[in-house]
Amino acid sequence: MEGLPFNPLPAPINGRRSREEVRSRLSSEFQDFVGKEENRHILDYICRLPLEEIAIPEFHLKISRAMKDVKHPNLIYPVGKGIAVHIYPDKEDIRNYYIPIEPCLFQNMESTLEAVEKLLIDVIHNQDINTKDPEEKKKLLEKALEKVCIINENAKENTEKKSKDIDREKTVQRERNSKMRSGLLGNLKEARKAFKMKKNESIRITPEEFKAIKYLMIRDKIGMGLLEPLLMDPNIEDISCSGLGRVFVEHKVFSSLKTSISFQELEELNAFVIQMSEKVGKPITYRDPIVDTALPDGSRINIVFGEDVSKQGSNFTIRKFMGTPISILELIDFGTIDYTMAAYMWMMLRAGMNCFVSGETASGKTTMMNAITTFLPPESKIVSIEDTPELQVPHKNWTREVTRTTRDDSGSDVSMFDLLKAALRQRPNEIMIGEIRGVEGNIAFQAMQTGHPVMSTFHAASVEKLIQRLTGDPINVPKNYVDNLNVVIIQSAVNVPGKGMGRRVLSINEIIGYDSINQAFNFMDIFKWDPATDTFKFTGKNNSYLLEQKIAPRLGIPENQVRKIYLELDKKAKILRKIHQAKITNFYELFNTLIQIEEAGITS
Repeated sequence: MEGLPFNPLPAPINGRRSREEVRSRLSSEFQDFVGKEENRHILDYICRLPLEEIAIPEFHLKISRAMKDVKHPNLIYPVGKGIAVHIYPDKEDIRNYYIPIEPCLFQNMESTLEAVEKLLIDVIHNQDINTKDPEEKKKLLEKALEKVCIINENAKENTEKKSKDIDREKTVQRERNSKMRSGLLGNLKEARKAFKMKKNESIRITPEEFKAIKYLMIRDKIGMGLLEPLLMDPNIEDISCSGLGRVFVEHKVFSSLKTSISFQELEELNAFVIQMSEKVGKPITYRDPIVDTALPDGSRINIVFGEDVSKQGSNFTIRKFMGTPISILELIDFGTIDYTMAAYMWMMLRAGMNCFVSGETASGKTTMMNAITTFLPPESKIVSIEDTPELQVPHKNWTREVTRTTRDDSGSDVSMFDLLKAALRQRPNEIMIGEIRGVEGNIAFQAMQTGHPVMSTFHAASVEKLIQRLTGDPINVPKNYVDNLNVVIIQSAVNVPGKGMGRRVLSINEIIGYDSINQAFNFMDIFKWDPATDTFKFTGKNNSYLLEQKIAPRLGIPENQVRKIYLELDKKAKILRKIHQAKITNFYELFNTLIQIEEAGITS
């Protein structure tokens, strides 16, 4: 409650507002939603809002990017499992609030939870909880809670007294344990009797308290604690904590938001990041203060631990995993790319051209590379190599390889370099590299030299910078190898006039060759984004080296008629437009549709 941007009114039971009064002011859809038992706490939340100041929030079962232009949004949308999110307006700041509405939000459960946890120790101790399956763990925990909790609508149990009683009993047992060890209780039978716990120990709680306890126990013991609601929300792209203070999120619709979740004490923050690192199987310590790995759901997490390396306290960043990748047609909807550019990439990848997607951090490189994989031939054998699993490929014959890092001197690390060398022996039709950063780049260009098509992301804001990094330390690609790279997509997060922040392909470039005499690289932009109009210009029309010299001959177009290749490009752009008009935008559905089109021989 400390992180809320308002002072909550009294609970509807004791306050001046009743649930019935507030519910009657909601839309019919909202009334139906909060009328469900699992969503009753959301109605209680609305009852405690300062409605005179911000009005009743709008309700949306789903939110769309069309809401992006709303300056001060005040709305609630569900994210599943009884959790909803309130986007709360802040007219004095560029960031609005992101408030997860959880069953425990207004429940003071500290003493009750403590008492329940103490009782659970004995119940769970007698169960086999070695399973690693989260769903199985959840079921076991729910059963244990049902054993120790008696749900009573009028429960008046003093949970603090219950907690103290249990503490006293544990203390007595420890004293008996000490006496037995010292020989004062030598009789085994008497010792067992002394140690026997009370059977049927339980605690009486209300249905609301049980709902809150059940949610908290599952969230904190099985899930990722305070961050669980944020991880559940498919609209969130990134979660970041820079140290003490609020946790921030990057939202697909409402951009940067500040959450109601915050850390006020260093001990609390350190304990949280230690717990997170243990849950992902890479415990963090002062000796090894940095962890870069994946969460159970596939999200990528980076943790930096301790004040000596992070002056504002431990920090972490989570890059959310996308369940279903964004398709190329959805990127067209977002304005990232247009139909002709997508058709161009379709032709390039079908012809086995080597391609890099380059840009700054959070420019959408991985999203773009995932999206264009639908253009790779469906029969291809694909091998992907990554530090952290982020790539998603629709093809059935896909080998996914991930690096391994150990924290000892066993020498059992497996690097990108190792995996790339191994991939060359697997006869792939396409090699995908999560990101080229080091010596593996040299091997990637050797793979291109031997006829293995390669796709990768790269951290550079322009073609010039990309070439500088490729030919410099530590990658050191020979300059005369660079022209094995055919296509470079430069992408960036930009401020689109009148539309706010968005991701755009700034240019699609063809690498033509290296002039050893002048020591210069020849490349040209084929497509270019015009920021004034937020449109894309086909600057390479009737002048594309790859289309005319590489693709046209493969399609049997005579040398004196190479300009016909642009008609083929237009046909493919029309096909994509028709598929889009048919509302086939899902990543996997688009892939299957493209297969059917090619099998049917449809060309326009």
